[in-house]
Amino acid sequence: MKLNELRDNEGAAKKRMRIGRGPGSGKGKTGGRGIKGQKSRSGVALNAYEGGQMPLYMRLPKRGFNKPNRKKFAVVNLGLIQKFIDAGKLDAKAEITEDALVASGLVRRKLDGIRVLSKGEITTKVKLSVTGASKTAIDAVGKAGGSLTVTTPAAAEAAAE
Repeated sequence: MKLNELRDNEGAAKKRMRIGRGPGSGKGKTGGRGIKGQKSRSGVALNAYEGGQMPLYMRLPKRGFNKPNRKKFAVVNLGLIQKFIDAGKLDAKAEITEDALVASGLVRRKLDGIRVLSKGEITTKVKLSVTGASKTAIDAVGKAGGSLTVTTPAAAEAAAE
């Protein structure tokens, strides 16, 4: 086989329809647009246009507000922390920080901080230090004999300096 003998399989490449190239092409004259009317003309964009009637998206009321500086936390459940401790990916004897959670692969990235929620059970005594936690998560860690410290990002940055 030579390079000049390479071909696509039969029917693999379909030739595109060339519109408006004479009557013999099958799509000549009006080019498949029919006769007259707004949609047969060039330069027409009709998405959401309702013929002069007030469009639906303008008739519906505006609701809500999206805070531009909202904090986005990475969420971790207690059950997952316990699972990682049992698997040996987290060391329960040392303090478990946000960096340790990222390093173990439990959290992909910290975002604006890590928030611990109480789904699942924790049975190991652990010392956790995270940006946020729910009250039930704090209680559950305390019940297991451990401690959960909630640090604000500003306080953590000040302590690092």
